[in-house]
Amino acid sequence: MTSTPSVVMTLLQTSDIHGHLYPTDYRAAGDQPLGLAKLATLIAKERSLDPELLLLDNGDLLQGTPLMYHYAKLSSRQGRHPAGLALKLLGYDAAVLGNHEFNYGPELLNQAITDSDCPWLAANIVNEDSQLPAFGPPYRVFTHPEGIRIAVLGLTTHYIPNWESPAHIAGLEFKDALESAQSWIARIREQEQPDALVVCYHGGFERDPLTGEPTEPLTGENQGYAMCRELSGIDVLLTGHQHRLLSGEVNGVAIAQPGSAGQAMAKVQLEFVPQPGGSWKLHRKSTHLLMASDAAADEDFLSQFTEEERATQAWLDQPIGSSEGDLSIPDPFTARLADHPFTEFVNRVQLAVTGAEISCAAIFTNEARGFGEQITMRDVVSNYIYPNTLKVLRLSGRQIREALEQNARYFAREESGGGLRVSPDYLAPKPQHYNYDMWEGMDYTLDISQPVGQRVVRLERGGLPLTADSSFEVVMNSYRAGGGGNFDMLKGATVVREIPTDMTELLADYIREHGVIRSVCNHNWQVIY
Repeated sequence: MTSTPSVVMTLLQTSDIHGHLYPTDYRAAGDQPLGLAKLATLIAKERSLDPELLLLDNGDLLQGTPLMYHYAKLSSRQGRHPAGLALKLLGYDAAVLGNHEFNYGPELLNQAITDSDCPWLAANIVNEDSQLPAFGPPYRVFTHPEGIRIAVLGLTTHYIPNWESPAHIAGLEFKDALESAQSWIARIREQEQPDALVVCYHGGFERDPLTGEPTEPLTGENQGYAMCRELSGIDVLLTGHQHRLLSGEVNGVAIAQPGSAGQAMAKVQLEFVPQPGGSWKLHRKSTHLLMASDAAADEDFLSQFTEEERATQAWLDQPIGSSEGDLSIPDPFTARLADHPFTEFVNRVQLAVTGAEISCAAIFTNEARGFGEQITMRDVVSNYIYPNTLKVLRLSGRQIREALEQNARYFAREESGGGLRVSPDYLAPKPQHYNYDMWEGMDYTLDISQPVGQRVVRLERGGLPLTADSSFEVVMNSYRAGGGGNFDMLKGATVVREIPTDMTELLADYIREHGVIRSVCNHNWQVIY
């Protein structure tokens, strides 16, 4: 008589795809080591090895590329939503909502959910009135042909109301993810008695997984480390949101996070051994990452999106204006050290559109290159990569000074040589260049040789110092206006008015209206050290 062999089950997890179906960054032609089409090839390979594998997406799929923007804002929306269709074509077993799922409003989100043909798990996003999960089941139990039962619980960072337009999340309540996890894990263990419990959490780690040292202010945005350390009953924690490449174990919990834009996919293997009476026991867990750079794009998969991609590319290459003078950004770091024509252009558009007195804006990534002589939509969306709208806040001189002090934390002095560099806090766990703003409508100097919190050494408007009790209308993007990026001094500020139009549309309309954008710079601020 032979004993029943152990069974190995495979879980695959994607996260933070951000609309990258194609292996391109849309800045220029060229095959890049990213995109869901390349992961599709890896998924097919893994399915040939284990037809019973579970395929999960961990959120932030609907936003992030011109393809998704064009579909949401400019297309007739015929046929399935590209993100929903992608999940259906690849046979996803479940998905979790990310914070960027809400960026284009509830109608588009609901369409994507319907078109995906898979459940979207959101245990801690509930309807305010009923207190019931708003988007579907909080968890799903999957049963292997051998009778092994795996429960997958879906959670989303509850920090979303600090970033998202209230109109996009009306009627929803975002409960604390850690507290929700504790409640639902206990319920699942008692009622379902699964052989393994997987938490799929669109959030990341607030502490270094190896040392436990804090890596960010403990705001509650990311709670992965606390979930591993404080909660019992979790076997696997699949994370996202931070765009990190992680695999390993924390306090006996297998963890993974597969980066962003489809650069990688997490593979989790769970080995179960049979027990007397026909039950199963989880014996071994392992996680590692499968890289998109190791695969070619699945052309059959991409063929389903050909028309929408063609329309997107044609839209991107439309000339909408020209520049006079230099609006390019050869070196983003240098452009953050003193007033620059490109950031001055963005700020001036924000001031013109809103009528505010002061404006702040960021160079979002180190890939931003500004404008060349001819300006196309590709230039606009390559530089302004987020679907932000604008808000005008009523801020005091004290709040403005505090915001500038927060900006000054972006820089650190070199330990040798006395030079300047980006603070490590803004590079790990992921680059956060978007959390450094440059301001127009006032004059200021940041001195990085001074202690943190005392680096604003000049702050004036019209040649006079800004007093603490002075008051100004200040325009900024909707993410920052909600306090995003640890700008707590902005939370609760009076909203004077909102501009519901996407900022990329505002920029494009401004360029079309003026035809020629001239490079101007009033040199109203600088960083010294």
